[in-house]
Amino acid sequence: MAKKLFVGNIAWTTTDAELETLFSEFGVVTDSIILKDRESGRSRGFGFVTFEDDAAAEAAIEALNEKDLNGRALVVNEAKPPRNDNF
Repeated sequence: MAKKLFVGNIAWTTTDAELETLFSEFGVVTDSIILKDRESGRSRGFGFVTFEDDAAAEAAIEALNEKDLNGRALVVNEAKPPRNDNF
């Protein structure tokens, strides 16, 4: 089953490809994206990485949480489903 990870505190200069390369060391990455601001196109400093395998995702969390990438300590944890504030 696929598992999606939240990746925060990403340096502005980090690319989608760099993020995918870093995480693919732990298993098959099916999706990797750094979110960008709509108006400026600049990185919003966070993104998501989806693994094909849960065990690979857990290994990536253990190894990469607080690891330095381009001068910033990454925050890596399991992504939570989007909030639905419409009651």
